[in-house]
Amino acid sequence: MKKVAFHTLGCKLNFSETSTIARLFEEQGYQKVDFKQPADVYVINTCSVTANADKECKLIVKQALAAAPDAYVVIVGCYAQLKPEEIANIEGVDLVLGASEKFKLLNYLNDLTKKSKAEIYSCEIEEANFFVDSYSFGDRTRVFLKVQDGCDYNCSFCTIPLARGNSRSDSIENAVKNADKVAKQGKKEIVLTGVNLGDFGKKESKVQSPKSKENTQYSILDTQYSFLDLIKELDKVEGIERFRISSIEPNLLKDEVIEFVAQSKRFVPHFHIPLQSGSNKILKAMRRRYLRELYVDRVSTIKSLMPHCCIGVDVIVGFPGETDEDFIDTFNFLNELDVSYLHVFTYSERDNTDAILLKNVVPVAVRKKRNKMLRILSAKKLRSFYQNHLGETRTVLFESDNKDGYMHGFTDNYIKVKTLYNADLINKLKEVTLDELDADGCVSVTILSEELIG
Repeated sequence: MKKVAFHTLGCKLNFSETSTIARLFEEQGYQKVDFKQPADVYVINTCSVTANADKECKLIVKQALAAAPDAYVVIVGCYAQLKPEEIANIEGVDLVLGASEKFKLLNYLNDLTKKSKAEIYSCEIEEANFFVDSYSFGDRTRVFLKVQDGCDYNCSFCTIPLARGNSRSDSIENAVKNADKVAKQGKKEIVLTGVNLGDFGKKESKVQSPKSKENTQYSILDTQYSFLDLIKELDKVEGIERFRISSIEPNLLKDEVIEFVAQSKRFVPHFHIPLQSGSNKILKAMRRRYLRELYVDRVSTIKSLMPHCCIGVDVIVGFPGETDEDFIDTFNFLNELDVSYLHVFTYSERDNTDAILLKNVVPVAVRKKRNKMLRILSAKKLRSFYQNHLGETRTVLFESDNKDGYMHGFTDNYIKVKTLYNADLINKLKEVTLDELDADGCVSVTILSEELIG
């Protein structure tokens, strides 16, 4: 039996797609093994949001070949679409597949003989105009379900539209069918993923099965549907106790969506909302589709309906033209905002973006200093959010990790908790009291009942 190993860089969407490709290999008789183990084929699914992801790809290729020098190495994902020639020049790479080819990977494998020069199969990004449904399975307790791909936005710093193409969606019917499949396999939580989730159903989509050897496509006229329509239907899926929205743009997070989540049976009180900057000047330079006043309104609406809701924020520091005053403006804005944690990114120049042409470049050392300041602020906010909920009773879904005799899980509102490891708790929902915040940033809990919630 041939062995295949996978490594995924980047977002939840990439994890869902890697898992789908892995299932295709397993259906063809391959044994999936850990990436650190010797394998016949290594598949690396890349990201290209930051320059570090590009460098990391090269390092991972070396790691794969150290475990199995004669292994066949395949690179897929955003980096593969954006810079296929650059990847092909990495020593040891045999095959590079772009956005429209990655789900047909098995069609490109022959006798797995290593190449002196990597083969490239990549299309113009305009040809990546169909949707391939995906979901993760077996890698963790939560399942990442892909319902949308691509983006029609044109933010000045972002390469994602160049790597994934225009916005397109799954059908509601197919998304519900996939959620049903996940439920029947015993999973309790689904995280909805996409490039621009709030754009769901905006356009007519073409859907292609990843199992299709031909390019058979069929149209789904989904233009009349919205993200709200999708989550209303998913909320009816029996067996899934939790749906979590991975990330949604503030201008697409409508009042109706917030109100529905507030009264939903299954959608949890947790939003991750990209901000990118607290300075309106910088937001305009980034070509974001909102100003900070809208962001304040979204947070206020959420907290008025769900005071216990966890809100995460993406923010970029060091964008060209960001002065010390602009950064302090962002810092103070976030400090005063009732949000729970920050994902902080240091701006890095990306080829073929408009931002790379902007003047008043921020020195790298200054970017790093600003990043550190916001990370410290994030830690303070998260600790405060956790402390505000101590003593409460909440439901936790426990995961499978065993770290120094402890296991972890998350409450509905995304508080990370820990308790003594017990294999019987894995993938189980339990009612707990939140007891004490430890130095490692986790909340210790008391399990109230042996009865399962779901």
